[in-house]
Order: sequence, then C-alpha cells, then structure tokens
Amino acid sequence: QVQPVESGGGLVQAGGSLRLSCAASGRTFSSYAMGWFRQAPGKEREFVAAIRWSGGSTYYADSVKGRFTIARDNAKNTVYLQMYSLKPEDTAVYYCAASTHRGPVFDSVEYDYWGQGTQVTVSS
Repeated sequence: QVQPVESGGGLVQAGGSLRLSCAASGRTFSSYAMGWFRQAPGKEREFVAAIRWSGGSTYYADSVKGRFTIARDNAKNTVYLQMYSLKPEDTAVYYCAASTHRGPVFDSVEYDYWGQGTQVTVSS
C-alpha cells in the first residue's frame, strides 16, 4: 500500500516558483513510478510529470518541459515537483499518484493510489 500526500501548493505571481512535495507513505517496493497530474477548473485531469523509482527516468508533458523538474529522494520516499516560470495556465489542483504497473507513465489509469491534491494558483 502506498499513500501519497502532497504539500507545497499556494498562490504565486506569474514568473514565480513553487516546489511541491509528495511523501509516499507506506511504500513497500511495489511502486513502479510516481507521477504528478493536474486538473484545472472545467478540464479533465492531465499528465504533468513522472519519475521511476528504479533508475530515475523522468517524463514531462510538453506544456511544462523546460520549466518543471521532477526529482526523487528514495531514502525519504519523497518526490518533488520544482516549478519555475509559472504561468496562469498552470493554475490547477496538483495530484501526486503512485503506480504499481509498468504501463505508460503518462496514463492516469496506470496509477493505483492518489493523494488529495494541493492547489496551485498563478496570478497574472
């Protein structure tokens, strides 16, 4: 059982930065990857970034590539999403999720456990 818990969301001006944290409590080496997804008002959940626990391969949505960085701390069972140059269109609830499957990391159906989300609001 893996229970992701997000933190670090908040209000920031355009061009600013935020770092989100996801503590993967209860990890028992069964998790294949951790991912970040977001959901903006009126839109469906979309993939943001993902990282594999083993090997540390990273994946990014085109919309955030070059601005966001996902990282892991295996010893702490924690993943981070460092966000730079934030834009108003980045405003959303950000969710951390854990996958026990070896399917595509950008596919939300591959993730078994989800956090409650943390709000990120970027003002103009």
